[in-house]
Amino acid sequence: MIRSRLSLGTLTLILCVCAPAGATQYELREGAPPVYGADQYVKATYEDTLLDIARRYSVGYEEIRRANPNLDLWIPGAGADVLVPGRRILPPGPHEGIVVNLPEHRLYYYPRPKRHEKPQVITYPVSVGKMDWRTPLGQTEIISKLTQPSWHPPPSVLKEHAERGDPLPKVVPAGPDNPLGEYAMRLAIHPGDYLIHGTNNPQAVGMAVTHGCIRLYPEDIEALFKIVPMGTKVWLINEPVKVAYVDGELLLEAHPQIDAEGQPMEPDLDMLSLRLDHALGSTTAAINWDLARETLQSAVGMPTLVGLQADLDAPAATAPAPAPPAGADAAMPAQTGAGDAAAPVPRTITMPAPPAAPATPAAQSAIPIAAPDPAISGTPTPAPPPDPHP
Repeated sequence: MIRSRLSLGTLTLILCVCAPAGATQYELREGAPPVYGADQYVKATYEDTLLDIARRYSVGYEEIRRANPNLDLWIPGAGADVLVPGRRILPPGPHEGIVVNLPEHRLYYYPRPKRHEKPQVITYPVSVGKMDWRTPLGQTEIISKLTQPSWHPPPSVLKEHAERGDPLPKVVPAGPDNPLGEYAMRLAIHPGDYLIHGTNNPQAVGMAVTHGCIRLYPEDIEALFKIVPMGTKVWLINEPVKVAYVDGELLLEAHPQIDAEGQPMEPDLDMLSLRLDHALGSTTAAINWDLARETLQSAVGMPTLVGLQADLDAPAATAPAPAPPAGADAAMPAQTGAGDAAAPVPRTITMPAPPAAPATPAAQSAIPIAAPDPAISGTPTPAPPPDPHP
């Protein structure tokens, strides 16, 4: 059983039924706001884990976990309502080639439209580099495509495994023990060991667990491999905060923030103010700054309504009330009836003018590409916590 959970605001892209298996594919409308998709609830069966449902609906480990904090990862329970996050704001930057937003753990592919075709975007959850094995940032391209690749662990990975008593062979042939899966696409990043590839550990897709590579579900890399041509441009970006202004509503989508080295960092409120300011332009809006700050701190990764356009010729605009916790039914912004005694909100709030907040370290959201670490490639990763059921 499926129940759609449409957030406030109109959908700006149209779901295409011709999407590759496992993907989420949308048609892009010219001039439309960069918001697409819908959240939905599905009923868990007795056999389901949250990770089973995540893979079925093309979302990753962290996405499904953050959307359902009160459900057990391994035993959500028969009949449990599981929130599948499907509404997203497109990341900033070119709508061309492949864009991987590292904090979001998600890949966006913009195939070149053929004659008489409309532009589209196809998106997949991915795993990215873990702490101390960051995925580099910047622009690169696909320089080779491999089927049934063998894995040659670089010296740094061989040393790491040897030191923890888990030595690796110098060459891992194609097969079920190969962490690269059945398909790989090499990026033009020196020394050539950064790949977009599959995995033999699909439960970890959507986590920061790799040695710098970008890892997809087996069915997703197969579909992507078939449609991505050689020379496709690839942008690796760090955009934890995404904002869109749609039909008088200001939407904020926040993901955990990481610094240039891939390390977690405190939310950047200065960045939030700039992003909201840019999204609004010259528009005046009533913004619930407490909710915006809470959304930034919780970093659930789902678009949240944090402001409404202020009509200068109408009664005072009301900033949206805090939303219910993830997993609860969607709620409309609080409305004030004639008999209510709610305190009035300011008629207009111009940007940027957030209330004073504790100072937090500021950081750039996108960083020029840096020289990569010594030879790094994919490697088997520890699975999520063991399943209590054998």
